[in-house]
Amino acid sequence: MIKRTLLALSVIALLLSACGANYASEPMAVSGDYGGGFASDEMMYEMEESAAPMAPEGEFRAADSTSSGAVERMVIKNASLSIVVTDPAIAMDEIMSMAEEMGGFVVSSNLWQTTLGSGATVDQATINIRIPAQRLDEALTLIKDGAGEVRSENISGEDVTSQYTDLQSRLRNLEAAETQLMQIMEDATKTEDVLQVYNNLVSVREQIEVIKGQMQYYEQAAALSSISVDIIADAADQPIQIGGWQPVGVAKNAIEALINTLQGLVNVVIWMVIFLLPVGLVIGVPLSFLWRRFRRWRKKRKEQKQAQQTE
Repeated sequence: MIKRTLLALSVIALLLSACGANYASEPMAVSGDYGGGFASDEMMYEMEESAAPMAPEGEFRAADSTSSGAVERMVIKNASLSIVVTDPAIAMDEIMSMAEEMGGFVVSSNLWQTTLGSGATVDQATINIRIPAQRLDEALTLIKDGAGEVRSENISGEDVTSQYTDLQSRLRNLEAAETQLMQIMEDATKTEDVLQVYNNLVSVREQIEVIKGQMQYYEQAAALSSISVDIIADAADQPIQIGGWQPVGVAKNAIEALINTLQGLVNVVIWMVIFLLPVGLVIGVPLSFLWRRFRRWRKKRKEQKQAQQTE
């Protein structure tokens, strides 16, 4: 008895390690052939008897399709804009604040500088936000009102009602199969039967989680609309260029030359007052004194010569 028990436990451990890698890549069927060739005839009979009340997948879909008219439509709405503003940085901040006030959030934002053909450097920005779907039109109106020009606008909608209904049907089928598999596993007595049902149960639960994730994605995408905005600097505020000639640039160069000239003159005056004047006083006063003494001495000597000549 002990040997048989140890042998059964060894077989279970080997099968679990061998089947672990096949759960994701080869999910096993949840109805029909549960045994995969390993379950006994009695086990197969119990599975078929338990699976009899469950309706086929096609019947679930048919019921959903007949009642789809009463189901609320699920539409994913997204929008994209290209606007021209005076200051892209300020416009981007205003769109961020608007998204937060509406109960949404900022997905991504980017601000950079680009160089125009005239050589001028301007800001450019892109921003992507998500807001409640029922406020999409309001948000688009506010964005366009704050722009000087709307170059492009695109609003897209995707009806995912049928996909969502199909996921609901598949989820109900899988949940029903999960309940039946759990009941079968409770009634199973053989080790190989328990192991086979357990493998199917794990596969079904994995599929249930995947479907719930897809349904959650559709729900969130339908509840929050995405708005992508390209923000461009206003060309009217940029330098004028005519055939490669920029009148604004020429005027700017002339003003810069005038300022440089006046600046040079002011610098000369400052040097004369602060540097040359003190130096001139220090050197000029002694020289002036010596020059006066020299003139007096020369004048006196000249007078003496004239007096001698007169005598």
